[in-house]
Amino acid sequence: MTQRVLTTESGAPVADNQNSATAGAGGPILLQDGHLLEKLARFNRERIPERVVHARGSGAYGYFEVTDDVTGFTRADFLSEVGRRTETFIRFSTVADSLGGADAVRDPRGFALKFYTDEGNYDLVGNNTPVFFIKDPIKFPDFIHSQKRDPFTGRQEPDNVWDFWAHAPEATHQVTWLMGDRGIPASYRHMNGYGSHTYQWTNAAGEAFFVKYHFKTNQGVRSLSADQAAELVGKDASSHQTDLLQAIERGVNPSWTLHVQVMPAAEAADYRFNPFDLTKVWPHSDYPLQRVGRLVLDRNPDNVFAEVEQAAFSPNNFVPGIGPSPDKMLQGRLFAYADAHRYRLGVNHTHLPVNAPRTAVVDNYGRDGLHATRNGARHDKNYEPNSYAGPAQTDAAHSAPLAVQGWTGTHEAPAHTKDDDFFQAGELYRLMSDDEKDRLIANIAGGLSQVTRDDVIEKNLAHFHAADAEYGTRVEEAVRALRED
Repeated sequence: MTQRVLTTESGAPVADNQNSATAGAGGPILLQDGHLLEKLARFNRERIPERVVHARGSGAYGYFEVTDDVTGFTRADFLSEVGRRTETFIRFSTVADSLGGADAVRDPRGFALKFYTDEGNYDLVGNNTPVFFIKDPIKFPDFIHSQKRDPFTGRQEPDNVWDFWAHAPEATHQVTWLMGDRGIPASYRHMNGYGSHTYQWTNAAGEAFFVKYHFKTNQGVRSLSADQAAELVGKDASSHQTDLLQAIERGVNPSWTLHVQVMPAAEAADYRFNPFDLTKVWPHSDYPLQRVGRLVLDRNPDNVFAEVEQAAFSPNNFVPGIGPSPDKMLQGRLFAYADAHRYRLGVNHTHLPVNAPRTAVVDNYGRDGLHATRNGARHDKNYEPNSYAGPAQTDAAHSAPLAVQGWTGTHEAPAHTKDDDFFQAGELYRLMSDDEKDRLIANIAGGLSQVTRDDVIEKNLAHFHAADAEYGTRVEEAVRALRED
């Protein structure tokens, strides 16, 4: 095998990579040692700002294969025929902790999926829960601040966590999910994924439908108890990364079956609760799951930093046939996600291999900026319209228009007949077995009993009472018992 030659960043061969240049055998290091300076300077810049949320993640490549005809609902090309495969990249993550946190913790999980379609990249940015804590993006920074490390103590504080939830009754449904048995997945392979938000599909005839995505794990749902998770964290803080990496390396390729719930757009206005409320699910009895295809992961990234840390997802990356809904949380994320990547990775982050389209041709007037790699030929213009055969618009909208009316201002979402914050949390509680209820109560009481303010405890107890009388009473009694110990 021919020995490869070590070079500097500019391509010059390196004579000595073991010893710095010095003034004499034992003298001080010389400023003229360009190789040393280059190595140290690059080392200092190896890390980029971590994500504020979803910092700790794992990823894998794979494909999505269509198994059922959905052309009656969407004209998206990558979903246009049974048997068609599209390359994908997925990033799993925890939400609240930092890049140095542990995998096996009680926290929602990110489930961000990039489809490299022939019409451009489609990003579906969801979680492993079908609901979320809040319904308006203006509260997102406040929510995350309450869950992250306290500025003074430098650790996550129960007072902050539960104080925010005390003032956010709409969080009761997601808190019930998080504190239940699925709050700590056994691995990324053994959890479901959800688009969570409501999206719009549009078919070739221009008919609009609202949809919710459900990726059901084919490995079966498996979760950890708090004690099991604590033991696992002590053995391997990177347990979920280890599991995903080793499974794919062994050829045990994890897979999920994608189903969607489909609501004709005309039914949204009169539905019994706001169908665009991220804190609520659509009952399957109203809108049954319809199978679409399967997601298979079959290749690990070669470099975690380049392909997982630098992976950029934005829910604003749509393709023809798929678009947004009036979901306020989704509307906020359409801006926030892409803006986060411009801050972390630069304005040209879409040029990075993991983010660049695979088969679609990128042809626009974006030029310059940090790390620009697509600046066009010498005669290409950077303005539009022009007389030089530059790229032009198609006049074909990706999705159907959304009707709007009324006065501008800061409005609460219009009330539907069952738009309260508690009934679905109560329904979820009543679906649980007795053992599941026992564990849910213990998990909630374990955190809430650590809160130092009585009024914050009382506000949270009121939410559980409103969801279900038994639920509230049991939490109240468990909290009281722990505080009296």
